[in-house]
Amino acid sequence: MARRNDHTREELVDLTLSKVKEFLINSSHHELSLRKVATMIGYAPSTLVNIFGNYNLLLLHVVAQTVDELKEVTAQSVKDAVSPDEALYLLAYCYHDFAKEHPYRWQLIFQHTMQGEQLPEWQSEKIDNMTGMLEHLIEQVSSNKSHAEIVEASRVLWAGVHGITLLSVDDKFFASEPIDGKKLIANLLDNYLGREKDTQ
Repeated sequence: MARRNDHTREELVDLTLSKVKEFLINSSHHELSLRKVATMIGYAPSTLVNIFGNYNLLLLHVVAQTVDELKEVTAQSVKDAVSPDEALYLLAYCYHDFAKEHPYRWQLIFQHTMQGEQLPEWQSEKIDNMTGMLEHLIEQVSSNKSHAEIVEASRVLWAGVHGITLLSVDDKFFASEPIDGKKLIANLLDNYLGREKDTQ
């Protein structure tokens, strides 16, 4: 067991989050516990509580890093788009591909619960930044919509893309032939953008 002074606080945070993310490459967070994380890094569970506050907040830091990575790759994916329409497709495809590449970390984002505790403001801001990218694109595609309509449209589209991605990650399409989740996403966006053009 490592002694408390073997690492600085910052080093211990980095070590812990790295080990958890490494674990999530091949296994679900449901197989983790505070004691298991502590064992992986060679410290007592009480040390992790002193550093992170509790186990929920420890996992929330992993969620935050995953959201930051997702934001970075999605921003990179749309930077060369020649139109808002193309950017919408690229953003949705990137979301799907990220989830397929990091299924257990992606699942943790949506399955993590604060067990009745309030979500920290810094995490709420990260989520707002992610949804803001989608709202900005919809605003460009649907310039005739009010702000409330843009927010609603962004949540409808995100829910559709998320649902398809979830079924794709879990391989739960229940079809006799293999189904490409990205083709379903394209179908969803084709119909949305087609309706938008019809109303303009």
